[in-house]
Amino acid sequence: MIKQRIREVMWTEKYRPKTLDEIVNQEEIVERLKRFVKEKSMPHCLFAGPPGTGKTTAAIALAMDLFGEDYHKNFLELNASDERGIDVVRTIVKEFARTVSMGNVPFKILVLDEADNMTADAQQALRRTMEMYTSTCRFILACNYYTKIIEPIQSRCALFRFMPLKPEDVKARVRYICNMEEVDITEDGMEALIYIGNGDLRKIINTLQAAAALSKKVDENSVLKVAGRISPRELREALEKALNGDFSGARNKIMNLMFEYGLSGLDIIKQLHREVIILDIDEKLKLKIIEILGETEYRILEGGTDDIQLNTMIAKIALLGENR
Repeated sequence: MIKQRIREVMWTEKYRPKTLDEIVNQEEIVERLKRFVKEKSMPHCLFAGPPGTGKTTAAIALAMDLFGEDYHKNFLELNASDERGIDVVRTIVKEFARTVSMGNVPFKILVLDEADNMTADAQQALRRTMEMYTSTCRFILACNYYTKIIEPIQSRCALFRFMPLKPEDVKARVRYICNMEEVDITEDGMEALIYIGNGDLRKIINTLQAAAALSKKVDENSVLKVAGRISPRELREALEKALNGDFSGARNKIMNLMFEYGLSGLDIIKQLHREVIILDIDEKLKLKIIEILGETEYRILEGGTDDIQLNTMIAKIALLGENR
């Protein structure tokens, strides 16, 4: 009961599209799913794509359009990252799949979210279950990396590729939520949300909710603070200092940002990589900087000290800047 109440107050659940018509930026997928609703027939499906692009939402909206308000009687959602073993397939999944549906649709729907986290043995057991109970149950497997799903299951499913949301679609949804929740958001706050989310609407909505709880006005500073990110503008300034040969200035800037935002060396490198990609510099120089960032990330992952590796990285970029 407590978990249900927590889910109800989360904006990602509250403003989830209830029908296929409300899903945006996935027009081709929506058209195919609507055909399933019209014909009251569908194959097993494999929903693949980045996080927060609407895979689970599309599955729930499909079930609601097919079964109506009582869709819970013919619909089951499991998170395969939690229930990932073979025992779950042999018990929960099999028991649900073998029983007949209630209503005028001849099958039920079982959604396995994050199916790419299932063990190989569980996937092999699932393959047989999908084959045996096709007449009473259709499976929807949602995953980030469909290549981690074994080939026999892939061949049994219709593949749906979900794309990251476009900035204009994200802005429209964020403005809708802000209007409903009476949240004041600035233009730079909106741009910061899009920068942080990178096409992941779930992450954007969660960040928006956290920023709204922190401040009455959601602006760039509040968004970056709750997300634990550095302002792209300040990172670009540090990069420009390094490229101008100012090692001390660039080092002090990055170290101060690390302490101010409480970030690790890997967090800094990931954001620097995004800024280098869009930096207006010579392409060959850009390639050399990306190579330095990649080497630094590897050294930190292998156990190198953040401070020493970041200093080495800044020194190499500064030397590149002097020699260009």
